[in-house]
Amino acid sequence: MKKKEKGPSNNKNKKLVFTAIYWLIGIALILVLPQLLVSIQTKQIPYSQFKEMLKSGRVLEVRLGEDEIRGIMFTGPDKDLAVLKKTIERMMEERAPREKSPGLGFFDFSSRPSLNDVLKRLEETGIRKEDIVLFRTVRVKDDKLVEELEAHGVEFSGTRDSMIGQIFWGTIVPIAFWIGLWFLLMKGMGTPGSGLLSIGKSRAKVSVEKDTGVRFSDVAGCEEAKEELKEVVEFLRKPEKFEALGARIPKGVLLVGPPGTGKTLLARALAGEAKVPFFSISGSEFVEMFVGVGAARVRDLFNQAKKSAPCIIFIDEIDAIGKFRGGGIPGGGNEEREQTLNQLLVEMDGFEPNIGVILLAATNRPEVLDPALLRPGRFDRQVVLDAPDAKGREAILKVHCRGKPLAKDVDLRSIALRTPGFSGADLANVVNEAALLAAREGAKKISQKHFEAAVEKVFAGPERKSRRLGEKERKRVAYHEAGHAIVAHHCPNAAPVAKISIIPRGKAALGYTMQLPEEERYLMTKHELLDKICVSLGGRAAEEVVFNEISSGAQNDLEVATDMARSMVCRFGMSDKIGPVALARETSPFLRIPWMPEPQSMSPELQAQVDEEVRRVLREQYQRAKDIVTAHRKALERVSETLLVKEVMSADEFKRLAASDEENSNDTKEDPDGSK
Repeated sequence: MKKKEKGPSNNKNKKLVFTAIYWLIGIALILVLPQLLVSIQTKQIPYSQFKEMLKSGRVLEVRLGEDEIRGIMFTGPDKDLAVLKKTIERMMEERAPREKSPGLGFFDFSSRPSLNDVLKRLEETGIRKEDIVLFRTVRVKDDKLVEELEAHGVEFSGTRDSMIGQIFWGTIVPIAFWIGLWFLLMKGMGTPGSGLLSIGKSRAKVSVEKDTGVRFSDVAGCEEAKEELKEVVEFLRKPEKFEALGARIPKGVLLVGPPGTGKTLLARALAGEAKVPFFSISGSEFVEMFVGVGAARVRDLFNQAKKSAPCIIFIDEIDAIGKFRGGGIPGGGNEEREQTLNQLLVEMDGFEPNIGVILLAATNRPEVLDPALLRPGRFDRQVVLDAPDAKGREAILKVHCRGKPLAKDVDLRSIALRTPGFSGADLANVVNEAALLAAREGAKKISQKHFEAAVEKVFAGPERKSRRLGEKERKRVAYHEAGHAIVAHHCPNAAPVAKISIIPRGKAALGYTMQLPEEERYLMTKHELLDKICVSLGGRAAEEVVFNEISSGAQNDLEVATDMARSMVCRFGMSDKIGPVALARETSPFLRIPWMPEPQSMSPELQAQVDEEVRRVLREQYQRAKDIVTAHRKALERVSETLLVKEVMSADEFKRLAASDEENSNDTKEDPDGSK
């Protein structure tokens, strides 16, 4: 878009405005500066001190105002005061009776010598100039003040505020204020997108190809999504290829996925590849407290886009304006948001087509969007960006490692296998943390140990070595983590143990047991879920078997196990007593805890049966975990004692300690139902 050139008339108006401002500032300085300088040189004294100085004959002259008294007084010794008065009398006799004098300092007395003349004469007598002080005090009601001034022979006169000052502060300043405000308002009206009167203007940022600096090659782990968007780029570059076959490009593309999966990054890459004007705005920027402002901004945004067609409009977090309409429906909003949504629906597919304007939006809450927004003709295509698989994670790590010095032992494939469920943002954080750890150690290159430490830091939080545990607590934590590991080792469907640590990490974790699956899994069987519950309860079972007492350290384990058991009963239909029925529904697939189903309405009898089934699953798996720990008590002791010494244990060392020749020959792994 071309910027509007500034003509000579605009420059002339600016010069006039600045000239007027300079004149006002100059007049203010001329009027205020002399009074300000005098105020700085004048000493503020209380009225009682003024009366004492007057009685002692040290007040030489005063000027009486309506609210203030100003004057000159002498603060030196009494002998110098007598000399000063004689000097002033002698100078008065020397002056002509009608000669006009500028007065003492800021006073205007025609019969007395000026202050400068008195000070020059005092140099001959040896009196210090610092003893003659200008003073001011607040005037109080005193009917005998004039009589006292006359009795002590003090020259006095009255004064009032300057007429020029009254005119300046009472007339010129208010007029200048309103003129300046008027100029600001006119400037806001003349410049689109800024000023006080531009509330209905769109705040979208316009960028061109060189501003984004992102291409599809900079985005990894979402190959299907890139293929979907490459068609949009190709249509914008070669529309005749599609028009020859009667095809039309989708009017809207909705990017859906969990936070951190690269929706905004993919939109920036699309802008960089398409090489067309790109309008970027957030959904929250449309909505204001005034009804109709959001709709006006939508109209202004599409009007700008039509002038720049072909172009792309990207609305981030569109769920801020695209929720269900209707105040009584869950997820519904207010009048302003609904009017904004209505205007957006009309602009996308209304009576007047938007040829060449493609709307790209991103959200992680597609379940709350209005159905009219998702119908064909508006958002024709939905592109899902889910958490990447192992291959995608490796590609993302390679993208973020560009330009970084890597050691020869770095294996990004192994790092990708150690980070199941990590999003693109999490992986970017892992690479950055690895670089920070290497810099902290003073290393020249980033090695494999730095990446592994970064994964643990992102996964479980930073190490908190300052949190000193007592010997009893360390021993309990060691047996707790060893219990998790032993139970996982003897559950046939559990993921292998990768690392055990009793070093406190994060906010509340006093230790952790890391398990890593051998392959990517997208489905879980009933036996696999039961094994996960059993492993979660293994730490609590070990504490009870060894210490005959449980602690609060299993709080998070109980929460995870309970959520999984309730999901088995309510969502997956894995309870023989309840049967294959869905009693809970996943309402926010991208913004919820994986094992926390949303409750649905059910009868009290059915709710009681569900609670009993959940408790049954937990009781059975807890007893199973206790049986495994009891059967392999020697291995539990060996792993715990090693953890107390080393604090960290690798997978190979754990496997060596967990299995002995005697155990391997006599023990076999149990299935979740208790059979061998």
